[in-house]
Amino acid sequence: MRRIINIAIAIVAVIVMTACGGENSSQRYDVVVIGGGVSGTTAGIRSARCGARTLIVEQGPWLGGMLTSAGVSATDGNYRLRGGMWGELRDSLEAHYGGVEALKTGWVSNLMFEPSVGARIFRAMAEREERLTVKFETEVRAIERTQDGWSITLEDADGCQTVLCEVLIDGTELGDVAAELGVKYDIGMESRYATGEDIAPEEANDIIQDLTMVMILKDYGRDMTIERPAEYDSTLFACACDNPICRTPKEANRLWSKHMMMTYGRLPGGKIMINWPIEGNDYYTNMIEMSCEEREEAVARAKQHSLCFLYFIQKDLGLNTLYLADDEFPTPDLMPIMPYHRESRRTDGEVRFELNHITAPYDYTLYRTAIGVGDYPVDQHHTRYTGWEALPNLYFHSIPSYGLPMGVLLPKGVDGLIVAEKSVSVSNIVNGSTRLQPVVMQIGEAAGIIAALAVEQGIEPREVAVRDVQREVLAGGGYLLPFLDIPATDPHFQSLQRIGVTGIMESVGMTVGWENQTWFRAEEPITLDELSAGLHRFNPAIPHIAEERNVTIADIVHYGSVTAAMWEAWGLENFDPERDATRLECAVVVDHILNPFDRGVTLNGEFI
Repeated sequence: MRRIINIAIAIVAVIVMTACGGENSSQRYDVVVIGGGVSGTTAGIRSARCGARTLIVEQGPWLGGMLTSAGVSATDGNYRLRGGMWGELRDSLEAHYGGVEALKTGWVSNLMFEPSVGARIFRAMAEREERLTVKFETEVRAIERTQDGWSITLEDADGCQTVLCEVLIDGTELGDVAAELGVKYDIGMESRYATGEDIAPEEANDIIQDLTMVMILKDYGRDMTIERPAEYDSTLFACACDNPICRTPKEANRLWSKHMMMTYGRLPGGKIMINWPIEGNDYYTNMIEMSCEEREEAVARAKQHSLCFLYFIQKDLGLNTLYLADDEFPTPDLMPIMPYHRESRRTDGEVRFELNHITAPYDYTLYRTAIGVGDYPVDQHHTRYTGWEALPNLYFHSIPSYGLPMGVLLPKGVDGLIVAEKSVSVSNIVNGSTRLQPVVMQIGEAAGIIAALAVEQGIEPREVAVRDVQREVLAGGGYLLPFLDIPATDPHFQSLQRIGVTGIMESVGMTVGWENQTWFRAEEPITLDELSAGLHRFNPAIPHIAEERNVTIADIVHYGSVTAAMWEAWGLENFDPERDATRLECAVVVDHILNPFDRGVTLNGEFI
């Protein structure tokens, strides 16, 4: 079957090359990223930083995807997990607007910004990388598997060209490259019996989340009411907020005031992001398997729906001085460059990440392969789907924070390919959390690291050692597990991450209010039984000492041959043999003595 697919791709390539005017010169890269969205951008930058000659191919004029081109300039989750390129983005936004408090202008997020500002920041980040090239306004016309990697035919305003690479990253919004190359995938909801997720539906279906054509509005100080759209129906929006024409709200517990609705997405500078989920501009259409022409028609309908909501805001809510900002998007209709897709194909990867891996991580071993973190609840948007009432209620379903396993990026069946963005191998339920922007940024980072290491070592992406990727994530200031005890800037951060991800010492996950948390319990004591049991799991040659007393500094001296000089050199204080040791101190000592990353794991998290 794969041979047939490759032959078909080769035939298409010949046809396209003929249409483009025949042969042309080829340019070689190590890594090519198709799609300059959130993960495509971070993948390209991180790949280049790791030394690979990298190309990002983006069909639009901006980098940043849902954060910029789709207008969702508000991030969800990971607010207290500031690391890696997610931390770099926050640093840049704070520098631009004048501090962290300047970004807290709307209540949907603590990090709000104008899409055009985000686009400039992402572009500046990319331009600083000497080994990175970005081709904007460029379409992929054909992809062919070659003996040495990939041959990709591109077309822009200047015509066609061919680029060659060893590793290809699918950073598209809907997983189009993976599908084109024959990767198996799922669309919609799995049955609870297939995944063991008790909140999944009884039967599988192909229903995906609503998408949104976001609007950025600004106040013009004069009447800007648009002509009444031909398809306008006020009942579609009547209960978007509490107002006189609302009679039967779909979600009575979320019937908020007009003021709440309009301040939800207020941006620095006073513009308003309209991405309103409560009978607002969410829109149901499943365009994943559509042709290009059909997708264009679906986007046009989604835009029309948003314009109807704009008319409702102007006419029925009396906010007629608000209109689409004329200084945000480089589009004739002032709409975003693309829709906000909450859901994509979910590819069949070397690992499938499911809800039970999050709620009971130590019943499994995938946490040992973590390459990024998330802490957002499972949040799915379905109320614009006809029949939404019968679907599982997945509005802010609480889960512990989690580490995302590396194997979800590695598709089965196609060599030289890595999958990023929202198309990674997770269940539909888990996608409700992993789709959020900080997680997708980390997915891209990991994809870029894996790609660069595969090229450097001359191996397939799936053969790259998990520990090598984790070392690079940590070197870039990123998280492997979502411990809130100490920030990524702390000198002991990496020790806690290594000890946590090897399972020598276990953390505790919990939900506090709306916040999902995981704690290493760094300042608490640890019993000799617990510590030695963890060490024994890691290395069976280390004996398990079943004593239910706290580990002391004297124990560390006795069992680890640790001296006061070593203690001080490792950045620890108060070397008093009589006192109990903290979990942090034990982690630092074990990390230095055992070098736990010297023991590798498989993509399933089993020790090698």
